Amino acid sequence: MLGAIGLDETHETAYRALVSVGAAEVPDLARRLTLGEHETERALRRLELHGLAARSSARPGRWVAVPPGVALGALLTRQRHELEKAELAAALLAEEYRGAAGEPAAHDLVEMVTGAAAVSQRFLQLRLGAREEVCALATGTPAVLPGTDGDTGDRAAGRGVGRRVVVERSVLGLPGGITELSAALGRDERVRVADRVPAELVIADRALAMVPLTSRTAEPAALVVHASGLLELLSGLFESVWRDALPLRLGGGGVPEQDPDGPDTTDLEILSLLLAGLTDASVAKQLDLGLRTVQRRVKRLMELTGVTTRLQLGWHAYERGWVARS
Repeated sequence: MLGAIGLDETHETAYRALVSVGAAEVPDLARRLTLGEHETERALRRLELHGLAARSSARPGRWVAVPPGVALGALLTRQRHELEKAELAAALLAEEYRGAAGEPAAHDLVEMVTGAAAVSQRFLQLRLGAREEVCALATGTPAVLPGTDGDTGDRAAGRGVGRRVVVERSVLGLPGGITELSAALGRDERVRVADRVPAELVIADRALAMVPLTSRTAEPAALVVHASGLLELLSGLFESVWRDALPLRLGGGGVPEQDPDGPDTTDLEILSLLLAGLTDASVAKQLDLGLRTVQRRVKRLMELTGVTTRLQLGWHAYERGWVARS
């Protein structure tokens, strides 16, 4: 929890223990932490450097905790100040880069990133660096690009960055697939489902894109594409797939108000998954419902709309805005 201000788990545990007793000698604190005395004293010295602990002036060998409100408040203020300076430096560097770059050479418009760690880091930079919108195509068997990251998604949503994702239908059947997509919809991300997507793809602010180069059997590698005709082509590809995909509705996200006799949240989830191509049995499994429950709810929706086939039900669902694309 305190890693952001430079404390690792051992130092944080030592500080928490010291706070709980107010003051302690090294042997006592070492027993509480189940550490050696040398290790404990080294942790205390580290806390002293951060202004979180101090040696007692009255009793040599005794350490006291600096009140958290004072000590942590000062560290957080310092951290914010450092972040503000870093943001200013980043803005100045970005301005300098724009001024010096001009028209980049053709070979500078595409970067090749190799190695799992490098690809993962570049992917994270792409998503966290976005200011307006991140668009993505996700396959059921990702080869190179990392999967959905809830923490990263939360941080992006907290900054007001929009996110549109098209997933292959097979993603719905993966372990935890429905759970992850429900969480994404809960963050106001927009998710659609397609039978297949042509490739993994991530686009940030229509300024950078990342596409895989290798299969799962080869060393991970990806291309980072800068603003260019190729990037416009990739953006057009995403929009085409997005336009033809079906919207996913789970967990009540985006459900319009209905009359008491209309479909409830579960009905709309069932409709959404059926339109995405899942069978009754798959829908029941994904929503943790009984097969007969799913079939009974579908039959009720057909009676409600006055239709005799599921094809007609899908049409009426769109007509009534239950599964609208917008």
